[in-house]
Amino acid sequence: MAKQLLLVRHGKSDWGNLDLKDFDRPLNKRGKENAPEMAERLINRGFKLDLIVSSPAKRAKSTAKYFAEAYNIDHIQFEESIYEANTRALLKVVNGLNNGADHVVMFGHNPGFTDFANELCDADIYNIPTAGMVLISFPFDSWQMVSKGTGELVFFDYPKNSDEV
Repeated sequence: MAKQLLLVRHGKSDWGNLDLKDFDRPLNKRGKENAPEMAERLINRGFKLDLIVSSPAKRAKSTAKYFAEAYNIDHIQFEESIYEANTRALLKVVNGLNNGADHVVMFGHNPGFTDFANELCDADIYNIPTAGMVLISFPFDSWQMVSKGTGELVFFDYPKNSDEV
């Protein structure tokens, strides 16, 4: 079975409290609106998911919870290395995914996610906006086979996209 990886950048975060560490910033009002909207778009596309993996940063975790709720999934796998990750660290996470999961949604941050999407499928994405999603398909049965240029861009969607499904 081919593998599909959906990269989701966390929703818009709140900068109201400058005393908070970056890791602890919550979603702002727009982030709380966009996350469930994007989860709904994904469901409307007929996307099935087997596993949710997320950065443990508060804004990524909160975004992932909206998707988990929409899909009635009660478990999110948190990976510390996704936070502030570069493409090498993100690839290590993907290569270590359970092969029993064919459709994985991963929540994280920029600039790493945009760079990673472009590296995996030679996409030409300038920036994945907050709550943006990039679905990449791979012709492999094993996540360990995923590497630079082996994926195919299926779709790129984000809250202000007028081409929404």
